[in-house]
Amino acid sequence: MDKKKYLQQWAEKYKDDLLNNIMPFWMKYGLDRKHGGVYTCVNRDGSLLDSTKSVWFQGRFAFICAFAYNNVERNQEWLDAAKSTIDFIERHCFDADGRMYFSVTEDGTPLRMRRYVFSETFAIIAMSEYAIATGDKTYAEKALKLFKETQRFLATPGILAPKYEPALNMQGHSIVMILINVASRLRAAIADPCLNAQIDESIGKLRRYFMHPEFKALLESVGPNGEFVDTCMGRTINPGHCIETAWFLMEEAKNRNWDKEILDTALTIFDWSWDWGWDKQYGGIINFRDCRNLPVQDYSQDMKFWWPQSETIIASLYAYLATGDEKYLYRHERISEWAYAHLPDDEYGEWYGYLHRDGTVAQPAKGNLFKGPFHIPRMMIMGLILCNEILKK
Repeated sequence: MDKKKYLQQWAEKYKDDLLNNIMPFWMKYGLDRKHGGVYTCVNRDGSLLDSTKSVWFQGRFAFICAFAYNNVERNQEWLDAAKSTIDFIERHCFDADGRMYFSVTEDGTPLRMRRYVFSETFAIIAMSEYAIATGDKTYAEKALKLFKETQRFLATPGILAPKYEPALNMQGHSIVMILINVASRLRAAIADPCLNAQIDESIGKLRRYFMHPEFKALLESVGPNGEFVDTCMGRTINPGHCIETAWFLMEEAKNRNWDKEILDTALTIFDWSWDWGWDKQYGGIINFRDCRNLPVQDYSQDMKFWWPQSETIIASLYAYLATGDEKYLYRHERISEWAYAHLPDDEYGEWYGYLHRDGTVAQPAKGNLFKGPFHIPRMMIMGLILCNEILKK
């Protein structure tokens, strides 16, 4: 392989796809030019399926628009879309107690509140990235205030409804990992001691509680002190989620001058999760595995979703940047070839989200309350950045 040519070709591919496929699709079909914000429940051809708005995606879309503006092209339309969507968030997506909704109507009428704080985390990264794009520090200050509020929501009993009854005392990987990335993105916009402290706390929890060497796996749910719970839920591995965590850690290791301990943790998680996730028969990253190799309870267990493939592309490039080990470039080649052979829709644009195990399309809609303009464009932006950084080395 001519590595230089390979990386140049992928850098060009990511940029072209972002500029001429993904961003135009969502600017045309997603951006709500009447009410502000973004629609994501769209069919294969971009036609609207449901005007309900995911609050997660208000933050995610605003982040992507500003992130692309900061790292790919100074496109004023993207920056304006980020501002429109952040304005929609501030006008409509907060309850009186400071919590954020999960979904609202197209004009911002609240529909649903959930116990999670992911709406808050995505609003934080949106405001942070917009602050970097514009130089307007007030958005970074708003993001920091919301970050501290989110920490308070998580730490104060009674604010968030418990997920389970007292007899089932478990903690989940999701919030631990997302706070690493959120604190990192916010730190790029504003300095505060709570950000490094949160990252250190999350890394400590991953190591102490969620990484289980006896299974060579990072588990999604564990007991309060990291105990292995031998149930279907306690045995669940989500390879794509773990791989996303791995590159968040690689990014933090890089930020700390390639901190060896953090990088070793990241690479261990990536290696374990690739082994669990890569489908040796059909290719691609599978949704769920059981750490004892028992049948998985989740009905989508053997499907191939859009986002684990996207996160694996980023992680493989990050690992190659960090180590120069060609096994990671080989992984990048395998996951990229599989993803680009099965996910893009050459007729209508954008990518399918939901595939059967063999790579055939399970349903053709381009978006819903959980799929929209986030994982795929973030992968393309990060892919472009990482390919160029590797080439500079």
